[in-house]
Amino acid sequence: MAQAKARFSELVRRALAGEDVLIARDNKPVLRLVPLEPPRRARRVAGSARGRVRMAADCDATPPDFGEYLR
Repeated sequence: MAQAKARFSELVRRALAGEDVLIARDNKPVLRLVPLEPPRRARRVAGSARGRVRMAADCDATPPDFGEYLR
C-alpha cells in the first residue's frame, strides 16, 4: 500500500494505458485500479422523431401583438 501511495500517478498512467494494476496488502491483492468508461451518448438517428412532432398550420404567422416590432 505504501508503494502504491508513493507511485500513485504512475499507477494511474499505467491503468489508463490499459495495464492491469493490482494493489496488494500483505502480498494479497485487495483492489484493482481501472479507468472509468466514458458515459455513453445516445446515438442520434436521422428521422427517429418522425410522426412525433407536428407544426401548427399558422406556425409562420406573426402574432398580432408583434406588429410594432415589424415597423
